[in-house]
Amino acid sequence: MILILSDLHLPNTPSPLRDRFLAFLDGPARAAEAVYLLGDLFEYWIGDREGLADYAAEAAALQRLRASGVRLYLQHGNRDFMLGRRFAKAAGLELLADPLIVDLAGTPTLLSHGDIWCTDDLAYQRWRRFSRNPLAQFIYRRLPRTWRQGVAGKARSGSAHKPVAILDVNPQAIEQAFAVSGVTRIIHGHTHRPDTHALQVNGRAVERLVLSDWHEAHCEYLEVDAAGLRRRRLP
Repeated sequence: MILILSDLHLPNTPSPLRDRFLAFLDGPARAAEAVYLLGDLFEYWIGDREGLADYAAEAAALQRLRASGVRLYLQHGNRDFMLGRRFAKAAGLELLADPLIVDLAGTPTLLSHGDIWCTDDLAYQRWRRFSRNPLAQFIYRRLPRTWRQGVAGKARSGSAHKPVAILDVNPQAIEQAFAVSGVTRIIHGHTHRPDTHALQVNGRAVERLVLSDWHEAHCEYLEVDAAGLRRRRLP
């Protein structure tokens, strides 16, 4: 059994969401073969040093889960794309490329955070290319903490006044992703619009599953095995 989740947006202050994630790691995740975290696990990320201090409990719980034999994978989101190898090593996480084809219970599946397909948001795509540049990240890591927090805060508020339509994935971008990858299933998060979409691409029946973001009253993950896919909620 494989579990997949995204968009928890865990804050760096005490929160019921953090408690629910720890309960997930010490509960349902223990029965899994692997857990895939598809981005925006954290609300924002200004550096591994600060992250290891702010999220010590999460890093320890992830490491315990990995030590129990559960494989842990993480793709970067648009909020925590600066998460680096130092935190990943401490938490027992393997960082994955985005997008990436993985075999899920015998079905090749394209996994992604999902923001790469929001191509109608041209300003965000420019920011995404810039913020992933190694030189830009090198400079950012050397800024004072307050400056880095300011940049992160500005990036978080950037989508607040954008038209809703451009915040979703572009249909043509999705069709191209199916065509290029050759898979019949895509799973992603980012848009906060959980749903399952049945599509036809080049005469093939395909499906796109959008993961749910987490709220205090709704913490959902996807369960995948040979019997199919099921959306589960923490009690």
